[in-house]
Amino acid sequence: MFFQRYAGWLIFLGAFYGLWALLVFGQGLWPLVTEHWPMALSMAIGSYAAGSTPMGGGTVGFPVLVLLFDMPASLGRDFSFAVQSIGMVSASIFIFCRRQPLAWAMLRGALIGSLLATPLGILFFAPLVSELWVKLSFAVIWGGFGILHLYRLSEITGHDHLGDPRCPADFRVGLVFGAVAGFSAVSVTGVGIDMVIYAALVLLSRVDLKVAIPTSVVIMAFSSLVGVAVKSISGDWQPGVLGNWLAAAPVVALGAPLGVFVVGLIGRRPTLLVVALLCVVQFVWACYTEWATLGMSGMAMALLAVLACLGGFEVLRMLGIRRVRNRAQGAELAAGEGTVAAAS
Repeated sequence: MFFQRYAGWLIFLGAFYGLWALLVFGQGLWPLVTEHWPMALSMAIGSYAAGSTPMGGGTVGFPVLVLLFDMPASLGRDFSFAVQSIGMVSASIFIFCRRQPLAWAMLRGALIGSLLATPLGILFFAPLVSELWVKLSFAVIWGGFGILHLYRLSEITGHDHLGDPRCPADFRVGLVFGAVAGFSAVSVTGVGIDMVIYAALVLLSRVDLKVAIPTSVVIMAFSSLVGVAVKSISGDWQPGVLGNWLAAAPVVALGAPLGVFVVGLIGRRPTLLVVALLCVVQFVWACYTEWATLGMSGMAMALLAVLACLGGFEVLRMLGIRRVRNRAQGAELAAGEGTVAAAS
């Protein structure tokens, strides 16, 4: 039964590990793999977070490369694309095999938005953003996301709405948010669209985490594949991506699906809390390491940017509360009309 249900995922794993072994041992690249073993160790944690939270594996890979190893931010972005094209895709196939529910209306819109906007962002917007602002953009986006979960976690984990797969409003939200996030966040940092769609689902549509998180995994996997395609066609990969990818890819291919499976046993709240704390820590660390460059004015701008992110999240939350109220009123009205019709 297991092999029949997960046949698609097992075929993907077999094909990937076969091609990886052919590349590494056929081309004599094993020394390159062992040279980058710290990245494989880091992504063992990152891939679990990728499968169990609305945060791609690049959320760990980016700060490890950029903040810890002091590599260029553009390398962190390209590595995020490369490693998520294995880990997040593996987790997505695993999700499909498990037949987990997804927020299809918003997901369809986000897929179209990302497909159209992410290539434009990579080709025309990302080259205009300096290395410093790439690093700070990542720190601000995920710092705000972490803070949101620290004070709204109980509310977010309390939703039980499974979403409407044919909701035109959710499709439009997914289309717009997917395009904006693909153009501005994914193209610059390699991550972000998963967080944006997840935030729209849990704050605006008030969707259950067991639907919102798998949906965020699928959209990030798709956007990563788009990023890999654009980077490969344009030939614009940063040096150093291959070695880190060869070391980390075999780990994330299993680690991300493992996160999907394990979080179903222990619950999402503990994992979300730990990852939220890590998001806040990486923001503080980024500001600390760039203090000499930022100064007081730059630090103030970074903090204001985090507050702006939190303000945007709160606006989504208020709109979501209004949607729930309107939905409840509509249900009461329909029930009242049904009672009157039955009485007559």
